[in-house]
Amino acid sequence: MKISDKLKWVGTLLVLTGIALTNVNYYPLNIFIHGAGVIFWTISGYLSKDKAILTNFGFQIPIFIFGILNYFI
Repeated sequence: MKISDKLKWVGTLLVLTGIALTNVNYYPLNIFIHGAGVIFWTISGYLSKDKAILTNFGFQIPIFIFGILNYFI
């Protein structure tokens, strides 16, 4: 299994865990877990040169940064 495939699976687990935490209202843990999954997916998209994945998950990174900053500020 290629490293990008492993990153996708770890990212998927983190994203789904983040979504589940959102549904049971575990804030801000949901943002950190889901955000970590987004980073894994973005790295995987970069390594596999998949522009659709990079676009989708790459644009989510600033959204999660905003959410994290909003929590701490």
